[in-house]
Amino acid sequence: MPEISRFLGIIIAMYYRDHTPPHFHAVYGDYEVTVQIGTGEVQGFLPRRALAAVQEWRRIHQDELVLAWELARNREALPRIPPLE
Repeated sequence: MPEISRFLGIIIAMYYRDHTPPHFHAVYGDYEVTVQIGTGEVQGFLPRRALAAVQEWRRIHQDELVLAWELARNREALPRIPPLE
C-alpha cells in the first residue's frame, strides 16, 4: 500500500486499482480506517483526535487526493502530499 503522507503518527496510503468510491486508508497504531475523499465518510475506527486530524488533512488536500486516486487507479506513481502542520 503506497504511503502518500505521514503526520502525527498517522500513515495515509492508497492501494493501486482499489474499489470505488474514491477513498484512502489511514493507519494509526493498531487502528485503521478508510475515508471517502469526497464526503469524509469513515469505515473503521480511529481515536477521536487522530480522526479529527485526518479529516482536517482531507479537507485541505481534497484536490490532491482526487488526483492521487486517479493515478492509483491507473497504477501510476503516487505523489507525496504534504502532512498536516
